[in-house]
Amino acid sequence: MGKKDIKSEGVDQDNLPQHLAIIMDGNGRWAAQRGLPRSYGHKEGVKTVERVINSCLELNIPILTLYAFSTENWKRPQDEVSFLLKLFYKTLNQEKKNLLKNNIQVNFLGRIKDLPDQLVKNMTELVEITKPNNKLRLNIALNYGGRAEIVDAIKSIIQGVFTHKVQVEEIDEEMVKNNLYAPHLPDPDLLIRTAGEKRISNFMLWQIAYTELWVTPVYWPDFDKDDLIEAIIDFQKRERRFGRRI
Repeated sequence: MGKKDIKSEGVDQDNLPQHLAIIMDGNGRWAAQRGLPRSYGHKEGVKTVERVINSCLELNIPILTLYAFSTENWKRPQDEVSFLLKLFYKTLNQEKKNLLKNNIQVNFLGRIKDLPDQLVKNMTELVEITKPNNKLRLNIALNYGGRAEIVDAIKSIIQGVFTHKVQVEEIDEEMVKNNLYAPHLPDPDLLIRTAGEKRISNFMLWQIAYTELWVTPVYWPDFDKDDLIEAIIDFQKRERRFGRRI
């Protein structure tokens, strides 16, 4: 079936992923193919974010988590890092009205306190003003790493042991989950990665234990609603066992 033949009518509305996560990859390669600077690819990637959010609203997918900037991304050239941080800041300001208008609740995952102060201020304000919204829960992983999240959870639990609020015998999977960045966030049902790379890249390592994976060669700036629907239809054909025999 060709990509453009896929229609949203083919989606089973009773079997939608309740939590969709996306590793947005390929901005730089998309730009390089066109002889453009990487910054242009990142700006085009923002437009894709808008398209995907609108598609999730149309399809009634309740939770969307986007991997925007990893703890490893600090190793990129300084000018690219600075551009990305400024782009995040600008985008959050520009999209505030649309987020409120579309009833979208925004949350951020990661080591937020290590980001620039003004960006953190804007992020905190956005979380607060969108808190009552309930059409779509949009989680943005910013300065995020799956290993860092687990380390931070362990530190939090150890602190509880030191202060005698936690007994070692009480530590279990539920306690670890309760000390992650977003303990009330259900695990993703479907994880999409663009640009063809078949790896997790340190994303939600704890949460994706039984998540269905779907990889597309399409670079993030070219990813559209048809690609999303293709991933969802593929997801709906799978038999999810969660380790059980059926």
